[in-house]
Amino acid sequence: MLVTTMQDRRVSRKSPEATRDGSQSGFSLVELLVVLAIIGMIATMVTPQVLGYLGRAKGETARIQVKNIAQAVELYYLDLGAYPTTQQGLQALVQPTGAAWRGPYVRDARGLTDPWGHAYLYRAPGTGGTPFEVYSLGADGKAGGGGDQADVASN
Repeated sequence: MLVTTMQDRRVSRKSPEATRDGSQSGFSLVELLVVLAIIGMIATMVTPQVLGYLGRAKGETARIQVKNIAQAVELYYLDLGAYPTTQQGLQALVQPTGAAWRGPYVRDARGLTDPWGHAYLYRAPGTGGTPFEVYSLGADGKAGGGGDQADVASN
């Protein structure tokens, strides 16, 4: 038979005083600051790339929306036999304008807002001899520009 004593059952625990000898596990403040500095450097390199992708995505979204709105204007034309006037604008796609109106031609009036929060613009006749033009002035809301500020038009 085996007899154990209290001395054999002793659990090895370090007291707070015993862990001050440098064998304490964890991270020092300097190590944490180095890791944070590295994360900050990576973030400064990645952020411009992500913002560039976001700008291009908004431009592509605007191009697709302009095409969809232009198709809705064509459907309006098929039903009423005339394009909306510049004064009627794109609201003619959402609000009844005549007896033959079978709209709404756009599901939601919020679809008439570009990705930058500006309303899409409409003019009839359009530039270059086209019957109409749907366009956005881009991120800056001003005519012309390049990159994210470039105009997006149906023609």
